[in-house]
Amino acid sequence: MCGIVGYTGGRNAAPILLAGLGRLEYRGYDSSGIALIQNDNLIVRKKQGKVEDLRLSLEREPTASLIGLGHTRWATHGVPSEQNAHPHVDNANRIALIHNGIIENHAAIKEFLLSEGYQFYTSTDTEVLAQLVGHHFHANLADAVRAAVNQVEGSYSIAVIAPEDPLTIVAARNGIPLIIGIGEGEYFIASDTAAFLEHTNQIITLEDHEIAVITPAGVNVSAAGQQHIRKEISTVASNLEQIEKNGFEHFMLKEIYDQPRALEAAMRGRIDPGGINYHEIEVVLSYLENASRIYLTACGTSWHAALIGEYLLEQIAGVAVEVEYASEFRYRQPLIDKKTVVVAISQSGETADTLAAMKMAKEQGAMVIGIANTVGSSVSLASDETIYINAGPEIGVASTKSFTSQVMVLILLAKALGERTGRLDARAAANMAQAIEALPEMANASLGTAGQVQEIAAQFERSRDFLYLGRGLNFPVALEGALKMKEISYIHAEGYPAAEMKHGPIALIDENMPVVCIAPRDDTYGKILSNIQEVKARRGRIIALTSEGDKGINKLADHVIQLPETIPALYPILAAIPLQLLAYHIAVGLDLDVDQPRNLAKCVTVE
Repeated sequence: MCGIVGYTGGRNAAPILLAGLGRLEYRGYDSSGIALIQNDNLIVRKKQGKVEDLRLSLEREPTASLIGLGHTRWATHGVPSEQNAHPHVDNANRIALIHNGIIENHAAIKEFLLSEGYQFYTSTDTEVLAQLVGHHFHANLADAVRAAVNQVEGSYSIAVIAPEDPLTIVAARNGIPLIIGIGEGEYFIASDTAAFLEHTNQIITLEDHEIAVITPAGVNVSAAGQQHIRKEISTVASNLEQIEKNGFEHFMLKEIYDQPRALEAAMRGRIDPGGINYHEIEVVLSYLENASRIYLTACGTSWHAALIGEYLLEQIAGVAVEVEYASEFRYRQPLIDKKTVVVAISQSGETADTLAAMKMAKEQGAMVIGIANTVGSSVSLASDETIYINAGPEIGVASTKSFTSQVMVLILLAKALGERTGRLDARAAANMAQAIEALPEMANASLGTAGQVQEIAAQFERSRDFLYLGRGLNFPVALEGALKMKEISYIHAEGYPAAEMKHGPIALIDENMPVVCIAPRDDTYGKILSNIQEVKARRGRIIALTSEGDKGINKLADHVIQLPETIPALYPILAAIPLQLLAYHIAVGLDLDVDQPRNLAKCVTVE
């Protein structure tokens, strides 16, 4: 979850590193730091709090250096503090190191180093790794890093500099993303291309157990066994505009409004006028059709998308599906054989629990399909096949456009498989294709509720609890709406299947309880109207999402948000948008940090 940035070249490193750290703030962090080499000396500055505090510190004592490392830390081992912030140095002050990940055997290594006379000043596993590199550093920094990483167990991406080799960065990766940016006579490293995208869109992606030696003259990548590896240079499709706010107050709001475009991108190349062109999806259909079991696995918002995928695949394609939290999947001894298909869903493509679940599944012989946003991400590299959602960079910690894009891809997958299995006849397939083509326009109409949602938010921003109810495909939307409210407003919220309200949550309902009911005119409409009446009888305050033209719900609900009429499979996407806006406007009304909510990180790269 930490952010890494590094630079070596012909320009002053500090401003480049600070700008890079600023672009990585969205990942979540509690402290930041920078290491530079000036006049053959290591200069390390660290601050608890925002990157801006680090910037002010450097402005008070300016430095000039052609090389440096920067880091934003999200605490795992050791409390958030200036002392525990990165970079860390060894006892001899010969190397500075930044690290993302967890060193699982740090206690044993620390015990060894203590016996060798080393002193420790922090409670982090990273300082242990810095001291270990220092222990092995005699003449060649790359050899020292190689010797150290051969001793550690766990996940890491690291970068190291040393005054004895004043223009060299040595970087290594295992399980945590690390990317090298290629400029003209200058090179960058980062955990995310956003850190250096204003300088270059040419990249090399390090893979597990690779070590890179980076100087202004070039990059040399080798495996743990020291053999040279020829790396392919890729071009990043994103541009600087996509990682700027472009007039929006927050990234989250920009990304909510970007959903019609993102949905079009998810369809591009997969849908033609009058029908679906399955292209990338085609290759996975035979695996799904012939699978002995199908698991969808994910975490957080992606898990909610997976739940919708379960409904879609079962209803449209007629195949049985199980949905698993990736964090629990590998601990419960799931039934897996060589005909099992595991579909792993991750926005970042770097979620540690999801990657661990994929690894376990592959070890047991399963076919693994990834649904990811980023080409070259760890999920895409670990998958046998990958379907990309093509949403573009998502900076806000609370996922918005990635959720609806994931659902869009699952809709296309379910439709393709439904036609393959014969569950979906030609007429139904044509109607579904027509509705899918209209979805971006309908998403714009859903965004048109923003003014009404903002007014509703103003009435409920002081509420202590929210209850979200939905049935069928819209139950996972209720879960997602509640998650958004928790993530950015810090208001307790729960999502439930509407019929389950009677089995406990109904005890919470009174005149102070806002209840969000997702009630499109589908097969469940009559039932959810009954649930709404039960809420009303207990004086709950009802916010209802329903289909355009529905008047039956007006007498029951305090507030009615009408959304475009569409087929049931697509309604979750349209319903998610006003729920995102509701959470957003309540958080803004409470003057909270919408893009960087407390304790959360965009990319959860540790288990």
